[in-house]
Amino acid sequence: MTSRPVLLDLFCGAGGAAMGYSRAGFEVIGVDHHPQPRYPFEFHLGDAMTWPLDRSEFIHASPPCQRYSIGTVRWRNEGRDYCDLVEPIRQRLEASGKIWVIENVIGSPLARGSIVLCGLMFGLRVFRHRVFECSHFVFVPPHPSHRGKRVGEGYYSVAGNGGRWKSWGTVKRNVSKGTRDQWRQAMGIDWMTRKELIQAIPPAYTEWIGRQLR
Repeated sequence: MTSRPVLLDLFCGAGGAAMGYSRAGFEVIGVDHHPQPRYPFEFHLGDAMTWPLDRSEFIHASPPCQRYSIGTVRWRNEGRDYCDLVEPIRQRLEASGKIWVIENVIGSPLARGSIVLCGLMFGLRVFRHRVFECSHFVFVPPHPSHRGKRVGEGYYSVAGNGGRWKSWGTVKRNVSKGTRDQWRQAMGIDWMTRKELIQAIPPAYTEWIGRQLR
């Protein structure tokens, strides 16, 4: 029987990306500097920028997005500084010689070989556009029109048209629409808390990428 290839999941969070790669046939190992008690696979508490890369031939990295996200514009305008780890992690992954993917939000400095995925591409009820820069070419599925699909009417989103902070919001401000279970169903995730879902990648995205990388 063929063994499953190992994929290292850096800045892993609660494991949305990890679940997709697992469904694509990988053995996933997660690394994050915050404890992740609900991470569904092998987890290590550590620094993604220094963690050894020799245990796997495949690496996924989701560095912090706050420096680029429209959800943090207000705080950036007020002078709050957020770390910029996209270029440092890219340099690290390129030097490793591995097969790699970097994920981040629209507006982040991802360029070479990047693709944009949305929940509608996979039959999900979430407008969550995410950019993936890949070391190898990856096809993009057709993107259905958003026309007639409204946030608050069975669909969910991180941000509305024109960059307006809209439906998911933040936990502290309590401006989010939808229950935790509705968010879980919309994203295809059944194990995360409300706060974890705000940051998560739908597993369908990385399952699509992972099957092509394999």
